[in-house]
Amino acid sequence: MVAFGKKLKERQIQEWQGYYINYKLMKKRVKQYAQQIQLETLDRRHVLKDFSRMLDNQIEKTVLFLLEQQGLLASRIAKLGEEHEIIQREPRLSRIAELREAYRAVGLELLKLLFFVEVNAVGLRKILKKFEKRLGYKFTDYYVKTRANHPYSQLQQVFKHVGVGAVVGALSRNLHELQKYEESQGSFVSIYDQPTLPLQDPVIDSIRAAVDRLTNSTNFLNYLGKHALIVDEELSAPVDENVDDQKYHFMSLSLNLANTFLYMVNTYIIVPTADDYSISLGAAPTVCGIVIGSMAVAQVFSSVYFSAWSNKSYFRPLVFSSIVLFLGNAMYAMAYDLNSIWVLLFGRLLCGFGSARAVNRRYISDCVPTKIRMQASAGFVSASALGMACGPALAGLLQTEFRVFNITFNQDTLPGWVMTIAWLLYLAWLSISFKEPSRGIEENHIPHQSNTENSALEKGLRHPLLISSENKVDEDADQDNDDSEEDPKESRQPANSIGAAYRLLTPSVKVQLLIYFMLKYAMEILLSESSVVTTYYFNWTTSTVSVFLACLGLTVLPVNIVVGSYISNMFEDRQILMASEIMVLVGVILSFQAIIPYSEPQYVCSGLLLFVSAEVLEGVNLSLLSRVMSSRLSRGTYNGGLLSTEAGTLARVIADGTITLAGYVGVSRLLNITLIPSFLICAISIIATCYTYNSLY
Repeated sequence: MVAFGKKLKERQIQEWQGYYINYKLMKKRVKQYAQQIQLETLDRRHVLKDFSRMLDNQIEKTVLFLLEQQGLLASRIAKLGEEHEIIQREPRLSRIAELREAYRAVGLELLKLLFFVEVNAVGLRKILKKFEKRLGYKFTDYYVKTRANHPYSQLQQVFKHVGVGAVVGALSRNLHELQKYEESQGSFVSIYDQPTLPLQDPVIDSIRAAVDRLTNSTNFLNYLGKHALIVDEELSAPVDENVDDQKYHFMSLSLNLANTFLYMVNTYIIVPTADDYSISLGAAPTVCGIVIGSMAVAQVFSSVYFSAWSNKSYFRPLVFSSIVLFLGNAMYAMAYDLNSIWVLLFGRLLCGFGSARAVNRRYISDCVPTKIRMQASAGFVSASALGMACGPALAGLLQTEFRVFNITFNQDTLPGWVMTIAWLLYLAWLSISFKEPSRGIEENHIPHQSNTENSALEKGLRHPLLISSENKVDEDADQDNDDSEEDPKESRQPANSIGAAYRLLTPSVKVQLLIYFMLKYAMEILLSESSVVTTYYFNWTTSTVSVFLACLGLTVLPVNIVVGSYISNMFEDRQILMASEIMVLVGVILSFQAIIPYSEPQYVCSGLLLFVSAEVLEGVNLSLLSRVMSSRLSRGTYNGGLLSTEAGTLARVIADGTITLAGYVGVSRLLNITLIPSFLICAISIIATCYTYNSLY
């Protein structure tokens, strides 16, 4: 493994080396500042001004070169345009082919330029974080606030480069016209005349993908995929597609997603009937909080051992998960005839111990080819959302009662029996069809570094640019071992314990985990107490509660389509984050029972607002979390996915415990008492977001 500064230099295009941000020089300057401050020979104000001036000079050098190269590309396209006009008057297929190759050559040069921007952006992000870590000053907040929002901002050119759009448009239009002419061997067809025609050339596709990533543009699939928090480890090392092909197995991926779907069904199928089941066993209706939350309690522990187990195998943990869930659901169903609340709770605990979501994530991250990983990640989130909607809906259909061999089947026990059969069938399917991926290939293998421009160019285009570029280009590779260049082993190793992972958390990451905790807490309060609250205030039946919860679940995908395809391209992630936090707070406030009688429209509208806002918040929150967390948290057992899962699971446990504790003061006060913590946590998260807002750049 090599240190970040060295890797950054290796990825520079040789003839442009003098125009890159000098990361090594700035790192040495940071080290000098730290020593001088320790000796009290420098004050804080001088350090901030001096380093800001240094950064300004470095960025200006890079931006001016960037603009110069754009001008050269524009000039080349203009000259090719003159040849294009001649061909339109005197068309010859041989000359058209030559012109297309000339346009492609310009496209490759543009890709080089985009890779140049990427490397500089990552180096800049890295040095800002290093400055804050070594000196303890909130420099990023100051620098971004003063530079990014200025009307003559050069920083915007590095992070949100948009001037390349005109070059891309010219290349796209001309290549499209040439291709359509070759196909028709007749008149030229413009993309403006037939805008629905698919674009033709892989060079343009690569450029568009690079520009989208550089400007943080998104679409429904990659926005949804971010919910899974599945991050690639390396940016610049090209993925060996043969390795991916050896590991990838479509049926195994399908089984992995089926496990995700069934687990979410298993989680939410009992929500509409948990209060009735508790009453039938002699407990208070608010004990449903413990019944629902006991699964989350066990998941806090299962997430860790399943994450560790997935380092060695995927098949065995999935088999274990299925067996444990089979037994847990059987116990949950039999608790009715045994008349034991303890059997009921132990059954739900077993279900939580069978949570293999850590395995589901790791399988997609490790065994799915890069070219379809985003689709697989979106499938993971979609399967979860669909399971969340199907669980309550299925519970609403199980409104019957009969006995077979002295075993009772009714609305309380049927969810358990249905899931018991479902997991048994899944186990049989898993045993027959799952293929354990090969682990003979070294996961941290670094391919041979090619010296050719095309090889370097491909390295910058195989993976996303700025969305996770901090992760991909070893953004946190060095851990400030500045006496040497960095200790390679320490700098690249994944965290080997929860404590080590916690030490890698910056204030920005901690705030994002707090936000994730908050939204999961608010959603769990809404969902888990829905049956008790609606029965008390509106006399809703189990079927009505099931329909309400299913409708909430069905909003997940449409909301993500709107946000992923439109809203996220109109506003920055941090702006969407702040707005959705405020909307969650509004939803919580509107949910309180005030002086006026509590009505169904108030409950439904406030619940819908809270749930939808939390869904929007979850997507953008995990997107930002993947961007600001250390690259060391993108792999290993104690990774970012595990930390977010633990934060969300802990939130559910506390929320369900709150419902049960609030039940002791009476169902009439349950709603307001459980909403108070949601209000406070949400308000705190908004304040914390304001505190770290400029570090989310």
